Amino acid sequence: MEESKNFPTMIIPRDTEISVNEHGQLSIRTPGNLVIQNSGVYSVIKSESGSVRVDPQVQVEAISVEAADSCLVAGELTAWRVHAGKIILEKGAQANIMLQQSEKLELDRNARLVGNFASEKELYLMLGRFSRQLRDLPEGLLADDQRQPLPRPEPALGDTTAAADSRRSTGPEPGETLALVKVIVERELAGKADAGGRKHLEELLGLVRSGDADAIGKRYGALMSAVVEPSSDLEKAKAMLDRLYA
Repeated sequence: MEESKNFPTMIIPRDTEISVNEHGQLSIRTPGNLVIQNSGVYSVIKSESGSVRVDPQVQVEAISVEAADSCLVAGELTAWRVHAGKIILEKGAQANIMLQQSEKLELDRNARLVGNFASEKELYLMLGRFSRQLRDLPEGLLADDQRQPLPRPEPALGDTTAAADSRRSTGPEPGETLALVKVIVERELAGKADAGGRKHLEELLGLVRSGDADAIGKRYGALMSAVVEPSSDLEKAKAMLDRLYA
């Protein structure tokens, strides 16, 4: 009995939600502060009214991190999106954040931040503009399922100012739109899409990766319409394709 008293005590506050998705990723939603002391892969990490902290020497990977107050990183954080009042990287911390949404960002001089796009649109357009460079990366850098050809046309980095201004005024080019749709569909498949919807989204993703404009134009409407209760992001993707193939 005396030895058992030395073990740490775990307290799960009232109203905390803990779940595991089909990919084995843990989701934690808690009303107060959350301190992560074990490395792991997560789906959603959320503090409704407090802060989220990643302790030193802890490696955390998450799709989404949300904190009403602060997201403090003393170890290593890799996340698609971080939404917090403040993002603070302490000494020696490293963060790989694709989408950073915060009012304030504080970095120790020895901390390192990679990514930091302000919005999904900004990220998607960047992926579209540099599709050729992504394709030309050494094969060993990318997993097999990431070496699919990106949609054409390839953005020309040597565009004249007039051409670039014209493109901005008319909206994203087809290649940029398809790059954006590709990322949205991949996110849907990584989420909780039902079995029927997953089948149709996988077919759509294959078409978008192929860059076959005729096939996409003929099939995307039926495939997307077959998804029950589509997310707002998927509806936006359909609207973009509607404009592209109108």
